[in-house]
Amino acid sequence: MGIVAVEVLQDALQKSWSADTSKSSGWNEHDRARGQCAVTACVVQDYLGGEILNTVATLPTGEKVSHYFNVINGETIDLTEQQFPCGTRFTDPAPKTKGARSTRDYCLSNEDTKDRYRLLSARIASRVGMGA
Repeated sequence: MGIVAVEVLQDALQKSWSADTSKSSGWNEHDRARGQCAVTACVVQDYLGGEILNTVATLPTGEKVSHYFNVINGETIDLTEQQFPCGTRFTDPAPKTKGARSTRDYCLSNEDTKDRYRLLSARIASRVGMGA
């Protein structure tokens, strides 16, 4: 694994995120990472391996949001963390499988997430010049 540098992947992701790859109806150009965590975590895993974990973020407003990120060789890689304001609290991370084989399989068992992932994955492949 590790077929592309994290920085290259992060740049490609930030340029590829859009309203149609976001789960959030509140996505906008000033908060590009909003609603992108599940599909981003899957794309990161495609290129860098590791595990996808889940946490629940409690925003300063009290709103709770499910959040996915990667752990690769013991290091947390969260390329969508900028969507959360200061003061956000997170539960202890853990796999979220709900009967699926892995957190990735759980995420991609949702058809909307799978469609958004395919779109983002294709954009990333064209930006970094290779398929996952």
